[in-house]
Formats: sequence, C-alpha cells, structure tokens
Amino acid sequence: MAVKTRRPAVQPVDTEKSPATHRGRRPPRESRATSGLPAGGRAARAGLSYAVLIVGLAALAGLAHWYHLSYLFENDRHFSHLSTLEKEMAFRTEMGLYYSYYKTIIEAPSFASGLHSIMNDRLTEYPLVINTLKRFNLYPEVVLASWYRMYTSTMDFFGISTKMCWSVNRGEGLSPVESCEGLGDPAHFYVSFVFLLNGVMMSLFFLYGTYLSGSWLGGTTTVLCFFFNHGESTRVMWTPPLRESFSYPFLVLQMLLLTYILRSQIPRRRALVALGVSNVLFMLPWQFAQFVLLTQISCLFASYIMGYLTPTKMQLVLITHIISLGVCFVLMFGNAMLLTSFYASSLVSVWGVIAYRNRIAKACKPGIITWVVQSFAWLISTIILKFTMSMVFGASDDAHISSLIKSKFTSYKDFDTLMYTCAAEFDFMERETLFRFLRTLLLPINLLVVTVIVGKTTRDIWKFLIDPPMPDEDSTELVTSANGELVFHTLQLMAFAVLAVLIMRLKLFLTPQMCLMGSLICSRQLFGWLTERYKHQVMVFAMFSMMAVQGVSNLQAQWNIMGEFSNLPQEELLQWIQDNTSPDSVFAGAMPTMASVKLSALRPIVNHPHYEDAGLRERTKLVYAMYSRMPADVVRKNLEKLQVDYYILEDSWCTKRSRPGCSMPEIWDVEDPKNKGKVPLCTIMSRDARPHFITVFQNSVYKVLRVLRTGSKAVR
Repeated sequence: MAVKTRRPAVQPVDTEKSPATHRGRRPPRESRATSGLPAGGRAARAGLSYAVLIVGLAALAGLAHWYHLSYLFENDRHFSHLSTLEKEMAFRTEMGLYYSYYKTIIEAPSFASGLHSIMNDRLTEYPLVINTLKRFNLYPEVVLASWYRMYTSTMDFFGISTKMCWSVNRGEGLSPVESCEGLGDPAHFYVSFVFLLNGVMMSLFFLYGTYLSGSWLGGTTTVLCFFFNHGESTRVMWTPPLRESFSYPFLVLQMLLLTYILRSQIPRRRALVALGVSNVLFMLPWQFAQFVLLTQISCLFASYIMGYLTPTKMQLVLITHIISLGVCFVLMFGNAMLLTSFYASSLVSVWGVIAYRNRIAKACKPGIITWVVQSFAWLISTIILKFTMSMVFGASDDAHISSLIKSKFTSYKDFDTLMYTCAAEFDFMERETLFRFLRTLLLPINLLVVTVIVGKTTRDIWKFLIDPPMPDEDSTELVTSANGELVFHTLQLMAFAVLAVLIMRLKLFLTPQMCLMGSLICSRQLFGWLTERYKHQVMVFAMFSMMAVQGVSNLQAQWNIMGEFSNLPQEELLQWIQDNTSPDSVFAGAMPTMASVKLSALRPIVNHPHYEDAGLRERTKLVYAMYSRMPADVVRKNLEKLQVDYYILEDSWCTKRSRPGCSMPEIWDVEDPKNKGKVPLCTIMSRDARPHFITVFQNSVYKVLRVLRTGSKAVR
C-alpha cells in the first residue's frame, strides 16, 4: 500500500469559369463533386454538418460541466484523500440519510435482500417499520446500487482492479487512515454518476437553448450564462446526494420535449410518450417535483386561455401528465401525497374547464370576461378538489407547505414554519442576488427579451379585443401567433421568479430558466428587425465579452475554494457509539447528527432530516423538546415513549441563533408559551444531566445522555 500525504482544409471549387469551357469534356473532379449533387442533397449535407456541429458543441458543454463539478467537489473536500468514515460524514444532514440506503443495498448479501431491507426498514423511525423507497424517493439509490453491484462483480470476474487505496497521513498526531479512489469505491462511484448526469444536463441545456432560439449561438448563450452564474444555478457540486441532483436534469429534458410539442402543429405520439417518460423520471426521485409541475400546468393553462394553445393540444398534454402521475403513484406504492397534491387537482380542474369551454363561450362574451371566468373556475375547483382528496385519504404530510406560504404573507408562525423560515435558504431572496444577476448581464438580457415578448403578446391580445373572432366548436383559439412557446416560457419565468422571491432556495429554478430565456437574444424571430444577421452575431459576441468580465471572476472565485473535510468531534462520537453501545441501542438528537448515526454507526434512530412526513414532524418535536424550557421529567417521559436509549445533546443547538427569534428555545416559546422565561432544559443538561439522564460521553461538541427509564437505571 502506498503512502500519500494530504495537501496543505479542402480547396474551393473555381466557379468563375464559363460552363462552355468544358463543353464536350468530362467536368473536373472538383466540379463533379458539387455541381453533380442535387440541391436537396446539398441541403441535406449542410444539415448534417450543422447537426454534427450542434451535437459536438453539446457534448463539449456536457464534458466541461462534468469536469467543473468534479473539480469543485474535490477541491472543497479533498474527497479522494478521505477515509470511508470521513466520506460518509461529508454527506451531511439528509444527504447522509439518502446515501445510507445505497450503502445498505451494496453491503447486503444480494441485491434482492438489500432492496427488501430498505422496503422494510426498522432503523430510520424506530420502532416503526417503514418503506423508505416509498417515503424518501430512493429510486436513484436503488439504480446506482444495482449498477455498482453489477460493475464490481463483472470486474472481479475478469480480475480487473476497480480501485486504488493508500494509507493517508492526516498529521496533527492523528492516526493514518486508508483512502481509496476509483469506481470500485462506493462513495466515488456514487458521486461520479451524479456529476455525469449533471454533465448530460448541460448538454441538454445547450440543445434546449439552440432549439428555442433557432441558433447555436443561443445554445452557447445559455451555457455561458449558466457557467457565469453557476453559484446561483445549482448546488450539486456541494450536495451530490440531494434529490434535485437526480431529478432536475430530467426537468430540462421534459421542458425541451414540451417546447417541441408546443411548436408542433399536431404532436406526434412518440413525442408525447417521451414527455410522459421524462415526467416520471422527474417525479420519481423528488417529492418537490409535483410543485414545479403545478407551475408548469398553470402556465400552460394561462397560454390556453389567451389562445396560444389549442384545446386539443392542451388536452394531449394533460392526458400525458395524468398517465405519468398514475405511473408514479403505482411505482411509489400508492403514495397519497401524489393524489392529494395541488398538481393532481389542477390537472382535473383544467380538463374540466376545457370540457366546458363551449358553454362558457356561449354564456360569456369572448374576451377578458371569459378569461376571468375560466381562471376563477380553475382556481376554485383546484382548491376544493385538493382539500377533498386530502380528507378522503386522511393525508396531512404537505400541510406544512401551506403554513409556510401563509407565514410569508402574514404574521402566522408555529414550530414547523419557524424550523423552515429560520434557515436562510427558506427566507426571502436576498437583494444581493439581483446585483449578481446585473453584473453578469443576466438580468438586463432577460428584461430585454421579456419586454419584446410581452410587447408582441400585448399587440396580439389588443388585436383580439378590438376584433374578436367567433370561436367554433373545435377550437377556441383566439390569437393566431407563432409565439405560443415563447409566451409559455415567459410565464414560467415569472412563476419561478415569484417562488424564488418567496423562498431563496428556489432561485435554483429561476436562474437556469433565466439562462434559457437569455438564449432568445440570439433569436432572429424576436430581434431580426434590429439588424442583418452578420451584425446581429457581432453584437452577440460583444455581449459575451461583457458578460465574461464578471462571469470569469465568478468562476475563478469558485475554483479558488480550497478545503479539506475534517470533523474530529463527530468521528470520536461515532467511534464511541460503535465501541460502547449495542447494535440495537436507540438514539435521538438533532436531525443532521441522526443521519450520520444511522449511516456510519448503523444504530436505530427515532428522528431524521427528512421533514416532509407529518408523523416524523411530531416525533421531531418530541425529541427537540430537549431544547425547550419544559421540565426534564416531561422530556424524559416523551423519549421513553419513543423507546430512546441515548440522547445526543449539542450545545450549539441550544445557543445558535441565525437571527432574533430563531434560537431553539425562542422557537419553543411560540409552541410552549406557558414555560417562556424559564432556563432552557439544554442549558441545565449541559451542567448536570441527573437525575433523569446520565452523561456517558462528552467532547467539545457532543454530549451523549443515557435515558434512565422509569423504575430502573439499567439500559440495554
């Protein structure tokens, strides 16, 4: 074992000769190669050359993004020099939870037994047995684990080494650790495929921008805008296991296919099937996907109302979404959140509005009144259907989303909303984000594009209002225009902008959409009136130069991020747990730490970072009562009900405060006002845990308290 130390041209044809020069003779070879080719053949050859260029540029963009992500991730953590335990600890909070199921499958005696383990899991919410594949959208981990098992078994069969290991000197008096690189290392295999998928996503972005704008310069603009605003566009390089890392690339594919369908006079069945498959691939890995698709359906419905989308085409898209939702419902083992979502209700509502379009048209004068009636009917029926379905299925898992939105517009707050809003990523979008968009010209370009589209749309609508056509039974299309897909993209941009302003984290949808809209600056359809093609292209390249001034600086700032992951206090904690507790000892504590305990120590836990389940939120509230001002005996009894043996106390959770009102004791003051003003229980436990708990381990960050059960001081 080696030892390594961590780092501090073809000639042109002469076309000027007269054809009479070669009369009676065979034409020269160069002339035969071109003039003998039919006009259609020359067009086909030119088209093929252009297609090769586009594919080549798309592949180059994908490779560049894959390398960029891998480089940033390695620089930030020095991942290649970490031990297996350190790599697992580097997957903080819910990332560690997701990765733990991948680890379970690859370490199981067989793939089938590993799959059975995660579908009948008793470690994650002890003593409950839950189907984690259904609860946490773990299909990416299932697929990657199956690929890993097939890869390693194949390589072992042929005797090919899949990884290289070293003894790493960690310095500072620490013992050396073994570190492995190569696809045979589970963590390396996992992140490699995440970055590869997101490299493919960048290729799709290039194709998308090219198709939307009608120019390869448009695709280039999209890619450059994405790179120059990379920190605002994605976080996959810092958080590979998160659900969006697997899901979002398929949204890009889905929207590209949807754009193709919107441009088609009559959508082909293959395009609709592809759209349905991409819908499924987008929804399966991520619970939040349904909210994104809700905004998409809303924007499509708005386009339909204004006449930019025919009823037939809208219904075809709706059928595709409904079938996709049904497939996901089956694959997610009947997950009620899918059927009780606003997305599902919206699909039914839009279908109903279209079905009664003729009655609405007869009852109302064509124009704004009809649009208002249709919009109102859609909104009210969607809300009624959503809450009716929630009552039928008894589902309340997404109730916190409604409370979160309510807290944005009112003074409403409770424990769950404060757990979200006290985190910076769930706060309103910061003003500095707009300045960053200004400096890279992303915002000015989008304002210009949107202004032109809105101007064209306003003229269309005004023309319709002045002289409305009479709708027939087959179509209620009110505006004849080739800009339907551009109107949809503008509406989608506005929807993402609203979401990003309300919740800063959602700028990860807004920024890529802005990059796509930026491609339209190269569209001759929108800006051909400004100047001739050559001068237009010169202007675009000049724009690239101005964007690069701040864009390159942003990239260099990312490249200069150099770090090395180390968390010695947590390493000591996990080592102590493995050496001093039995495998069936049950733990409770802060959600991020619980994910690491389950992943690395393989101990049962009662709460975890996936906060989307109503039952889990109640469990977490009982566990987090340690940071309230309640009496110690009340908290101990709650933990005893959960069958907790050890509680991991962290002083930082007792004292940290992102802003006024956001420390854990202050959050509890909203939930438990009767104890307001008392000394927080976590402060008392830090001094002396007796008589209800006993301190059995302590370091600079963590304190492990043994829960003393009623009538006995013994624990298993």
